[in-house]
Amino acid sequence: MTGPGRILRLDAATALPADLRGGVVAIGNFDGVHRGHQAVLGAAAEIAARQGLPLVCLTFEPHPRTVFRPEQPVARLTPAPLKARILGELGFDAVVEQAFTHAFASATADSFIEDYLLGALGARHVVVGYDFRFGARRAGTAQTLADACASRDVGVSVIAEFDDEGGAVVSSSRIRSDLSVGDVAGANALLGYRWIVEGEVVHGRKLGRTLGYPTANMTLPHDTLLMQGIYAVKLARADGVTMPGVASFGRRPTFDGGAALFETFVFDFDDQLYGEMVAVSVFGRLRGEMRFDDAKALVTQMDRDSLDARALLSGSKPLSPLDARLSFGVAT
Repeated sequence: MTGPGRILRLDAATALPADLRGGVVAIGNFDGVHRGHQAVLGAAAEIAARQGLPLVCLTFEPHPRTVFRPEQPVARLTPAPLKARILGELGFDAVVEQAFTHAFASATADSFIEDYLLGALGARHVVVGYDFRFGARRAGTAQTLADACASRDVGVSVIAEFDDEGGAVVSSSRIRSDLSVGDVAGANALLGYRWIVEGEVVHGRKLGRTLGYPTANMTLPHDTLLMQGIYAVKLARADGVTMPGVASFGRRPTFDGGAALFETFVFDFDDQLYGEMVAVSVFGRLRGEMRFDDAKALVTQMDRDSLDARALLSGSKPLSPLDARLSFGVAT
C-alpha cells in the first residue's frame, strides 16, 4: 500500500490492480472533500486499518450534475487532481475516477453493485453517506445497497449527515456560496482546511515586477468560484515547502482590465517559479478589487495589503491535521 500523501489514480474500476481489490471502498462525488465527506472517508479508513484491507475511493468524473445539465456545469471546489491529492493525505491507496456518462448512469442499481463494487473492485466493505443514490433513475439507495450486500457477506456502513457547530448540514453548495461572496473563513470552516487553488505558474506582462511586487501568475478555470479581490495566502511548491504571501484575483482594473488572473506575491522570496505547479491556500479576504488613479497609489495600497496579510497569517493555526499538511507543510 502507498503511504499518506501518495495515491494511485485510475480512470476505471476495471483498472484496479489485483493487490488493491478486496478492500474497503468509499463511494461519493466528494467535491471539496469537506468535513461531511471526511466523516465518510474517515470511517472507511478506520475500517480498513482495523481489518488490514486496502483503502479505495470510488468517485465520478465529470460531476454527474454536469452530465445531466451541461448548460449548468458544476463549478468544482476540488478538480480531480486536487481531490486525489487530498484523498492521498487522508490515507487512501487508490482513487477510481470512474467516467460518468449517460450509458453509465443508465445501468441498473443491481448492475452497479455486481459489475463495479463486487466484480471490478471486489469490495469487502462499502462506506457511503446517508443520501447516497445510484443506478438508473437514482433508484438505488443506501438501504438498497445494504440489503444487496448483506447476502454476499459484504459489509456496508451508512454515515449520518454531518452538521456544523450551528446545527446546519455541511455541504458543497454552502461552500460554493461562501466563496462566491468572498467569505473564505466560512468556506474554510466547512472544509476543515484552507481552500486551495492549484496550477502552473505562467508568464504574464510582469507589471508587478516594475512595481516592486513580482507575482507568480496562475490562470484559473473560467468558472472559478472565488470572488475577485485581495487575499492572504500561502503558496506551496511541489516539494511541500510553504511560503506566505498576498494574492490578487481579478482583472487588474488600474492597467489592462484583461482576463482574470490569480497573482501571488510571495514574501521575502526572489527566486523564479515559472513552469512550476504550485498550490495556493487561501486564508482570508482582505478587500475587494479596486481601480487606482496611478501606479503610485496602487503601490501604497499594496504595501498596506502586504502588512495586513502578514498580520493575518502570523496568527493563523491549522484547522485540522489535514490543514497542517496541506497549508502549513507540517507532517502529522
